[in-house]
Amino acid sequence: MKIAVLGMGLLGLEIALRLKRQGRRVIGWNRGSERAGLARQRGLELVPRAAEAIAAADLALLLLSDATAILATLFEGGDADALDGRILVQMGTIAPRESRTIAGRVAAQGGEYLEAPVLGSLPEAREGRLILMAGGDPDLFERCLPVFEDLSQAPQRIGEIGQAAAMKLAMNQLIAGLTATFSLSLGLVRREGIEVEQFMRLLRTSALYAKTFDKKLDKYLSHDYGAANFPLKHLLKDVRLFRQVAEQTGLDTALIQAIEAACTRAEGQGLGDQDYSALYEALSPSAEGL
Repeated sequence: MKIAVLGMGLLGLEIALRLKRQGRRVIGWNRGSERAGLARQRGLELVPRAAEAIAAADLALLLLSDATAILATLFEGGDADALDGRILVQMGTIAPRESRTIAGRVAAQGGEYLEAPVLGSLPEAREGRLILMAGGDPDLFERCLPVFEDLSQAPQRIGEIGQAAAMKLAMNQLIAGLTATFSLSLGLVRREGIEVEQFMRLLRTSALYAKTFDKKLDKYLSHDYGAANFPLKHLLKDVRLFRQVAEQTGLDTALIQAIEAACTRAEGQGLGDQDYSALYEALSPSAEGL
């Protein structure tokens, strides 16, 4: 099976390389030349047009930034039957309503659509340990499962189109929430002169502990957020999207609005391309010696 990967961003590139290492034939495409050049340097075959990649493959994985990029890539200036007989799998973070809209447009061109967003970062992508959440036709999920199993140890079908998109937003909201609340707790501990490791020892023995606290701790302590696997600007995009979806469903968005504002402040500090844990700098501004 030949697989097209559309989008050579941080995750898209690693997914394409993982599939190639698993023995899949992979063809790629990226809108920007810089990431396309990097993908070629890593040994991937790229073509200049997305439609060309889709036409050459049995299955196309969409690793694009948002729904606007997906719609532009698939439908703007394309042939009316460009997707006829093709399988497209949307793997990014978009809203449930957006996913259903894209599914309808793919179907109108004779294609098949499945959403399969993933949770995890670059190490998980390299090792095939992403958490994959699919939404759509059960039969189509089964047909795509061999490819999914190259990327995830336990791919799951969540339900219908839109439900996996909602699940991914729910997960990313937790990333933001855990980062924000830990930043505030750590900030108070440090300002009161409490030994950080004593705080962490107590936290690790409690039901409050999450692995991400230790995973990011060195970044908070050193104020060094480089080598981002998931940049803060992407977290801001997902938080904003969660807030919009939550508003439409009648949820109270006061908390997520506060986190969104903190992400915006951090981005304003020039931290948008840094690791998302840089949110700490907006919620716990650096003090002398901290």
